[in-house]
Amino acid sequence: MLPAVLTIIGFAGLRGAGHLQTADYVWLTVGAIGSLLIGLAFGAITRLGSRDGVLWAKLPLRGLWLWAALITWRALIMVIAARTGAHVAASTTPLLFTLGLNRLGQNAVIASRAMLAGIPFAPEKDGSTFGSRAFNGASRDRSARY
Repeated sequence: MLPAVLTIIGFAGLRGAGHLQTADYVWLTVGAIGSLLIGLAFGAITRLGSRDGVLWAKLPLRGLWLWAALITWRALIMVIAARTGAHVAASTTPLLFTLGLNRLGQNAVIASRAMLAGIPFAPEKDGSTFGSRAFNGASRDRSARY
């Protein structure tokens, strides 16, 4: 839920940032696409497995390169946006929006990989799990690491 909340709050912040120029829309879109793609890469390299019968995920050390890429990408977008008069896109205003998109991309890949592997998510306080219908009756090896 947190990535969706970040994205919504970030988007609302963009709407309240004042008048957006055409260049703002362009660089906000380019920045968002890059952040989302890096998030997909985060999800792809994350190691998945099962601990105590539920999903366990670990980002390998090489994931630090993706964090560096995300920071560099945002800085590059800010510099280019500033040079083209896109003042909102060049500010820190889009940070929550792009970080939220990045995390949504990562979570989408991890969730789909876990569901394909048959690894259930940790239960909520009420005992329900996300995607529990997909896991009912399916046989799988929960000890495998993906």
